[in-house]
Amino acid sequence: MVLRTNMAIETGDKAPDFSLIADNGKPFKLSSKLKGNALLVFYPGDDLPVCKQQLRDYRDSISTFNDLGVEIIAITGDDAKTIKNFKKENELPFTLLSDKEGEVSKMYDSFGWFGIKRSVFLVDKNLEVKYKHIESVSIYSRSVEELTEMIKRKA
Repeated sequence: MVLRTNMAIETGDKAPDFSLIADNGKPFKLSSKLKGNALLVFYPGDDLPVCKQQLRDYRDSISTFNDLGVEIIAITGDDAKTIKNFKKENELPFTLLSDKEGEVSKMYDSFGWFGIKRSVFLVDKNLEVKYKHIESVSIYSRSVEELTEMIKRKA
């Protein structure tokens, strides 16, 4: 893998591999867990209204993502205990990861002045980036419709 310094990840690049603590308290290594395509969803924080709505929308459309062969993996700067509670309260059927130090978010160009930026990356089982979108303003998020149309084109 090519080591990048201050370079943005682009479509077609190899996504940086990482290991973070999951909502179940166990380590989650991306390359070891990927079975197919995954949508990496970076979001600023668990109890923020836009984040909550975004992840609930993805929850409500999980069968659509499953039908497209895409696993959702959501990443935030909150700690493992917080994401575990957030997952349970919102009945989220996908993995949440704690990037408390922001290291992975930085590797994915998804860290800014106020912490983790809202962004999505579609990666395949070989860790190739098929799509990326980093929101310029965190009050916006990619809708399920936008994402499913993109996945149909890119996956």
